[in-house]
Amino acid sequence: MIFTLMQFDFLKRLFIKAPVKKTEVLRTVKREYTKAEYPAIPSSEKLLAEAKTLLIAQQADHLASVLKVRWNSRMRSTAGMAYWRQSLITLNPRLAEFGEEEIQRTLRHELAHLLAHDRAKGRRISPHGAEWKRACRDLGLKDEKRTHELPLPRRTVARKLFYRCPSCAVEIARVKPLSRGAACVRCCRKHNRGRYDACYRFEKVESKMLKAGV
Repeated sequence: MIFTLMQFDFLKRLFIKAPVKKTEVLRTVKREYTKAEYPAIPSSEKLLAEAKTLLIAQQADHLASVLKVRWNSRMRSTAGMAYWRQSLITLNPRLAEFGEEEIQRTLRHELAHLLAHDRAKGRRISPHGAEWKRACRDLGLKDEKRTHELPLPRRTVARKLFYRCPSCAVEIARVKPLSRGAACVRCCRKHNRGRYDACYRFEKVESKMLKAGV
């Protein structure tokens, strides 16, 4: 009898599948702002329409047709960002704490980046160079600064990557690696009329901390 029960138990475990334990899959969900958190915030559709009007006035119709404007509640110390390859502007919802004027200023600041790149037609330009400054003036911003002075929380990130131009020997420090083939804007302007030249590609050098023996 006992032997029969043991056989039955063995066959039961053999043919009946054990329940599979479900594992929780963690997904990163882009958190959107809510009106309760930021009651004074204008809709991204409204800002997009305003930005398109500004671009059309500057004869940048194609950029206006592909432009995207979004609020990003994950932004902390940055007021806004411009991604010219995606024709995208993202804004920090906390701008609403400083009023409509600051929202408009930041929108135009970032829009100037996209407009400057659109006018450059693929030519490499400095992020806050003459082209950007001209675009700022055309969009109604005079004497615009490179960075904002809003009391947003700051985060300091150490720059541990260093690059040098083989021509003028200027050195730059970076948090993230430079894109492949990045060249010195100043030398390209001086020696090649602003067009890209591989002769002036940045070369990675040793950390200054290592040179100092730290």
